[in-house]
Amino acid sequence: MIASLSLRRTANRAAAAAALLATVLCGSALAQGVDDLPPALEGVGVDEKLGDQVPLDLKFRNTKGEWITLGELFSQDRPVLLTLNYSSCPMLCREQLNGLVRDLKLLKLTAGDDFHVVSVSIDPLEMPEKAKATKEKYTKLYGRTGAAHGWHFLVGDEENIQALADAVGFRYKYLPDRQEYSHTAAVMLCSPNGVVTRYLYGVRFEETTLRMSIVEASEGTVGTPMDQVFLFCFAYDHTEGRYGPMAQRIMSIGGGMFVAALAVALLPYWLRRHPPAAASDASGEGAAGVAAPIDKPATPETSATP
Repeated sequence: MIASLSLRRTANRAAAAAALLATVLCGSALAQGVDDLPPALEGVGVDEKLGDQVPLDLKFRNTKGEWITLGELFSQDRPVLLTLNYSSCPMLCREQLNGLVRDLKLLKLTAGDDFHVVSVSIDPLEMPEKAKATKEKYTKLYGRTGAAHGWHFLVGDEENIQALADAVGFRYKYLPDRQEYSHTAAVMLCSPNGVVTRYLYGVRFEETTLRMSIVEASEGTVGTPMDQVFLFCFAYDHTEGRYGPMAQRIMSIGGGMFVAALAVALLPYWLRRHPPAAASDASGEGAAGVAAPIDKPATPETSATP
């Protein structure tokens, strides 16, 4: 019992440390704005490239060892959650993917049906067999039917890995003395045609923020009508890391609804004041339905001259 409690405490400390590390590393501003970063973190971070195109012609190997292009994993109707990790990462990658699975399980949207997840290893020495074991672990943890077709784990050579990282602004470095990679925890949301639409940082994500980021990246192909209304009224706030209200749009919708409600309320009154034309014509007819003749004034006769 004591040993079990000790293990849980150790695991909690590790998770807290990973979350803290992810927070420290998130975003290029932190990486560039702090002068006294330890050498292992220098040059590590994210330069957001919103609106840029992911190079879909880059080739990687899937868990079957087959060479495929990134473009084969993008479609015309499903957005993509892109992550850069590696299977032998001692802590941060595991915490990020565990957190992503936990939060994705809260959504009604499902990987494979509504979106794809593409996890590319930043370790050029990682083999498809290792990626396959990692995929089996996380798709089993996700636990939804068809997840194996919606979550892809890829490996590749250093040139293509670096080209992808540069395209999305993901900066990482190899630490030879530790034989580890120093990197941040980030998810890049991409549209169905490979345009970067959103960056989410850390190892846990608010359910609404994650859902709306996927809906927004889908360009209207997934989500409910209410999600589309939400996106019209709310915009992503980078300072808060969540979606916040846009007062002008909310006021415009509120004004439109007020005008519509006022029109519905006044319609019966307007109809009473302005009866239909047919009713007005009927009121001028006689009892037999024939208009009464109009008497003409008598014309005076001219008397003959005797």
